[in-house]
Amino acid sequence: MTERREIHERVLNAKNSKELSDVYGEWAESYDSDLVTEMGYVAHSLCADLLSKNVNAKDSLILDAGCGTGLVGQELSQKGFQAIDGLDYSEDMLQQAAKKNVYQSLNQGDLNGKLDIPDNTYQAVICVGTLTLGHVGPNALKELARITKPEGIICFSVREQAWDQDDYESDLGAMVNSGMWQCKKQFESDYIQQEGSKCMICLYQVSN
Repeated sequence: MTERREIHERVLNAKNSKELSDVYGEWAESYDSDLVTEMGYVAHSLCADLLSKNVNAKDSLILDAGCGTGLVGQELSQKGFQAIDGLDYSEDMLQQAAKKNVYQSLNQGDLNGKLDIPDNTYQAVICVGTLTLGHVGPNALKELARITKPEGIICFSVREQAWDQDDYESDLGAMVNSGMWQCKKQFESDYIQQEGSKCMICLYQVSN
């Protein structure tokens, strides 16, 4: 097993937030080249493209939740969006994200708990590569909906194992039935091409 695949396996198998944060700290500097260039990670690009097609105003305030090293923010910036905030659990990842110079603010936060962000703050939220086993679960989506303005857009990916094991379909359906949001688009896509992994890519609109 190559070094990059070994550290990726450690991320996927982390037992707690501390262990996960430590592994990301080790991986932060080579994360982009390992994951995108060597392993064929594509979810960030697909989600950024989907969000950009559904958010017309380029001055919309967007939260990149679980921003990591800033791959999604970089994609959005290239599409003309400039009012982007980043949030991540790992300080080391945030330091790498800062180097891309595409975020107006970067903050440390845990998507598994309540965020220190007021209700109805963002026109759009994007969360890519974070909703996976051992990372963040479906309960985080309610918090993301809380901080999104009425009629705002939330775009996210869910790795295939998490989609099945954490029963995202039930949670998302319950949120639709409660009137919290509506599904605009949902489809299966490649996640990391070299490992043959898939994900669900979802686009929801928060209700009035």
